[in-house]
Amino acid sequence: MNPYILSTLLFGLGLGTTITFASSHWLLAWMGLEMNTLAIIPLMAQHHHPRAVEATTKYFLAQATGAAMLLFASTTNAWLVGQWDIQQMSHPLPVTLVTLALALKVGLAPLHSWLPEVLQGLDLTTGLILSTWQKLAPFALLLQIQTPNSTLLIALGLASTLVGGWGGLNQTQLRKILAYSSIAHLGWMVLIMQFSPSLTLLTLVTYLIMTFSMFLVFKLNDSTNINALAISWAKAPALTSLTPLILLSLGGLPPLTGFMPKWLILQELTKQDLATTATLAALSALLSLYFYLRLSYAMTLTMSPNNTAGTTPWRLPSLQITMPLAVTTTATLLLLPLTPLTTALLTL
Repeated sequence: MNPYILSTLLFGLGLGTTITFASSHWLLAWMGLEMNTLAIIPLMAQHHHPRAVEATTKYFLAQATGAAMLLFASTTNAWLVGQWDIQQMSHPLPVTLVTLALALKVGLAPLHSWLPEVLQGLDLTTGLILSTWQKLAPFALLLQIQTPNSTLLIALGLASTLVGGWGGLNQTQLRKILAYSSIAHLGWMVLIMQFSPSLTLLTLVTYLIMTFSMFLVFKLNDSTNINALAISWAKAPALTSLTPLILLSLGGLPPLTGFMPKWLILQELTKQDLATTATLAALSALLSLYFYLRLSYAMTLTMSPNNTAGTTPWRLPSLQITMPLAVTTTATLLLLPLTPLTTALLTL
């Protein structure tokens, strides 16, 4: 893609998210979300491949539906309450509609079915943008809405953690596995959103760091399915030994960074007398952990001759920039000791 066009599209992505962050009026927030969607569509369709075009079309339809619902809900709120302000959503009908519209935009279950299909049709770089940056603007709006009924968010969160766990079990394509991983993590964020918004932000930041490092690992190895992982030891032996730790961090095992948000969320849910919800969320994390372990096994314990579909490639020096991968991998593995500092900041 022409660098000038790419710069314009990336600027549009950044501007759309910033407008949504800065807005207090529903129309301005809607406009930011639309700019975001329109800026990423050419990036998704840049490889003129039927799968990429199909993924782009599905993404456009899902986002357009979410945007139309959002506009309808905000107009209904202005009609019922006489306010266009994001913070002034008091009537339960528009609040429920907006929550569902934003759930569709980020891919929360049961409105998630577009996300694995779309991510599967994209290259890893655009998939990374879709899994990280594109979640920020809708989450900023979800955090600003004062939800009167907590049942909806808890139901969306639990459904997402369970669907994210179940859906990834039977997958062999890495991008679909990452999509279901994304759905499960979003579920954890939504579960705690109304009780501790700062904890939601902490979970979002750790999710962004872990997903960034995972996508960069797959990009460096040029892997898109589990069979390709089995030959990654020949390309980058040191990285291959670290990748299972990144995957276990995504699964939420101590003593890795991914354990911190899950631990704090379960603690907060128990404080709110939601022990059953906390138990279900913890059990659903085991489902996700199973497919992370499956990837770890394929990557480190399966050698090329034992895997009929894998052939050992030439070990050539990589031309990709590895500094972002080094930084995010370090953050993915070693931030758990900062938990006391984090909890102190959360209580301020």
